[in-house]
Amino acid sequence: MKNIRNFIWIVTLAITIFSPSCTKDFAEINKNPNGTAAATPEALLAPALLAVVNSDLTRALRISNELMQVHVTTSESRDFHRYEIKPSESDYMWRNWYLQLTNFRDMYTSANITKQPAYKTFMAIGLILDTWVSSMITDMYGDVPYFQSNMGKEALVQPRFDKQKDIYQDLFRKLEEANTLLTENTDFPEDQKSLDPLYGGLAVNWRKFGNSLYLRLLLRVSGKAESGAIAKINEIINTNSAKYPVFTSNAESAILPIGGTTPLISEFANYRDLDFSGGKGYTEFFINNLNAWQDPRLTKWATTVGGGYIGMSSGYATGQVPEIMSTLLSALKSERRLGNILNYAELQFILAEAALKEYISGSPKSFYDKGVESAITMWDVAMPTGHLDKEDVKWNDAGSFDEKMDQILLQKYYTLFFTDFQSWSEFRRTRHPVLPIGPGVQNNGQMPSRFRYPINTQATNPVNYQEAVNAIGGDDINIKVWWNTPD
Repeated sequence: MKNIRNFIWIVTLAITIFSPSCTKDFAEINKNPNGTAAATPEALLAPALLAVVNSDLTRALRISNELMQVHVTTSESRDFHRYEIKPSESDYMWRNWYLQLTNFRDMYTSANITKQPAYKTFMAIGLILDTWVSSMITDMYGDVPYFQSNMGKEALVQPRFDKQKDIYQDLFRKLEEANTLLTENTDFPEDQKSLDPLYGGLAVNWRKFGNSLYLRLLLRVSGKAESGAIAKINEIINTNSAKYPVFTSNAESAILPIGGTTPLISEFANYRDLDFSGGKGYTEFFINNLNAWQDPRLTKWATTVGGGYIGMSSGYATGQVPEIMSTLLSALKSERRLGNILNYAELQFILAEAALKEYISGSPKSFYDKGVESAITMWDVAMPTGHLDKEDVKWNDAGSFDEKMDQILLQKYYTLFFTDFQSWSEFRRTRHPVLPIGPGVQNNGQMPSRFRYPINTQATNPVNYQEAVNAIGGDDINIKVWWNTPD
């Protein structure tokens, strides 16, 4: 723990020096001739990973949970559940994601220079986490600075915006490189294993994470024929699976075990109950499905009202504030599973959809059933007897393609509980699960498709900003990103 604290001040210094090139501020740094050019990769890993997970959590609570009807606020000044996103909301995630992207890219560079015993593993981890963060940036904004981003130390402070399709191709290249680097299966040295809070320095688990992330992103762009995603999904799962190992159990899930104590302290751990669960309650949509399934995860997530679980209406009309019913359990403030990045159950639902669409061989039902079971047991509760045979849970072989998609994506929706903006991205991609539209919903009842570009970026990088806006058709929340437009 002491070592982790020491590394935190190192990474803080690194962040200050190597702040992302998407901001205008750049200072000449006096170099210490006796110091290192950059923090070592093992020093960067835990603090940067924790920073991303925590910033994601705050916006899941504030924005995506309301957009996707997990919970709803009673504050009339918060309109996310009415499909309204103010321009000022764009700055926080842009700033935080790019800030930590610098650290993940420095991990790769530093490992390549220092040639430590596990340097190839460190390089691969840098590539995987770079891909994870970069994918969230482009998924939420569209065309963004990528190839020239995070180059403030080279005095490049007005980077061009790159097309999302080009960004995704490079993300796939990075995941291919990471998979190759990890074939050597070099674990961290014993004295550094504790510095990897995700997998304890086990190269094979990082490799499975990288390839599972690969499948998430391939499926996301699979509607674009030019991406080549369908053939690659088939290669990973069917024709060349030995080369691309993926998660095989809940134990391999990428979940940062955050909690209420240092060094991996959750952002929510210091929240008052009022700040975390006050003024908001779970929605009817969220609660009613779980009630219909008699899902035991309710005991881990929600408070009871009169001995049961009751939701409230989302998208209510102005001035028609409903009564708060079941709320978020305060225990979630230090719940390690909220550190979810990508879990085994999500992978199973990815495969269920891929099988349904005949991208891969295999039974959609088999993947679906495994996903339902692992999503429940991940929360350390037993799957109820006969759960997969319940009318509202069992796989509907006689259903239409659209009905089967809704089954898969509805279960996946709960698997993505508090996972950054993933359920919003999946809804934009598939229009599932089908969400009810409340009487107060604005934006013509249309789910927003992206964040606007940050106000600060508009002011500090105006030429490249305007070129990007012209390319995508406007800077509006309803402009679709590349993978969400018809092929």
